[in-house]
Formats: sequence, C-alpha cells, structure tokens
Amino acid sequence: MTKPVRPSRASARVIPLRKGTTLEMVRLACPDAAQAQRISESFGLAILDSDGIRDLHERLIIETADALKDGLSERAMQIHLQRIVGAYVGSAHGAGQFYTRAVTEARDATAKLANDGRDEDLDGPVGFDSQAQRKREFAADMGVQSHALRMAAEGAVAAYEKVVGETWKPFERPVDNTTDTVGRKAAKAQMSAFD
Repeated sequence: MTKPVRPSRASARVIPLRKGTTLEMVRLACPDAAQAQRISESFGLAILDSDGIRDLHERLIIETADALKDGLSERAMQIHLQRIVGAYVGSAHGAGQFYTRAVTEARDATAKLANDGRDEDLDGPVGFDSQAQRKREFAADMGVQSHALRMAAEGAVAAYEKVVGETWKPFERPVDNTTDTVGRKAAKAQMSAFD
C-alpha cells in the first residue's frame, strides 16, 4: 500500500531579531540636562556643559566622515557610522542602567536609615560617612557620568543623520538559532524513518 504524496509547502521562516538599543532607551535611563544640573548642585559635583558635549561629538563624527569620504562608498560609510553611533548609544545605555541600579541602592539604604532599630545602618564614627551617604554620592557620580554619555550619544546620532541623510536606527541582527536548526533537521531525519 502506498502513501499518497503530499505536496510540500514552502514554509515561511520567521527569523527573530535581537533588538538593538535605541536613543529613546538612553533618554529613559540617563538624566537629562536639568536633572544632571540638580544632581551636580546637590552633591557639589562639576556642572557639565551638556550642549558642548553634544556639539563636540556631533562635529567629531562629521569630521571623521569627511576625512573618510574619499576612501569609502556611501554604503560603506553608512555601515561604518552605524557601528560607531551604535557604540555611543550602547555605552550611554549601559551607563544609564548602572545609574538606575545605583539610585535604587541609594534609596534602599537611605530608607533603612529611617528605621531606628537597625544598628548597621547608623552613621559611622565622626568624620566618616554612612553607607547610605556613600551610596547616594556614588549614584550622583553615576548620574553625571551617564548624562555626559547621553549627550555624546545624542551628538553622534545627530551627526549620523547629517552625514547619511536618514535617521539612525539600531542594527537588529537575527538571533542565532543554528543549534535549533541542526536539532530540528536531525529530528526530521529520525522521524522520516517511521514513514
């Protein structure tokens, strides 16, 4: 007895994409200029020239592209700048996430101080900061640093748009499923033995 032959359907293969970090994600994670200034004033830190950082990085990328224009095609320039801007955005996002964790730890440590029954959270000996104070100061440092990196990323993104002529978007690479594919092929081959 023969089996009827089924026509093979070409199955559409969906390739999941690994999402890249966007400038909006950076803006959500890193302090803006007003918040960075409040942090600097509250903790006695240097007040950054946010616009200066942004403009400098924008000029840097534009001048870099100008120096490379004779040696790169338009597509090669776009790919190169895509990678450079992606590095700026990724760095700022990482700093913003670190800053967010530092703020959470500082808030937790400060909230514990309100509980009078906890000896380990009390202020240290005279002349030494409490653990909560050190965490607040660390969070403030991270806030200013992440803001500086945000401004550098914003400058790089603006330069990309001027040089390439389109808005920068993160590169989304396909998720590597080579092990799944090999496993599926092996399972299909084994199951065909039962036909």
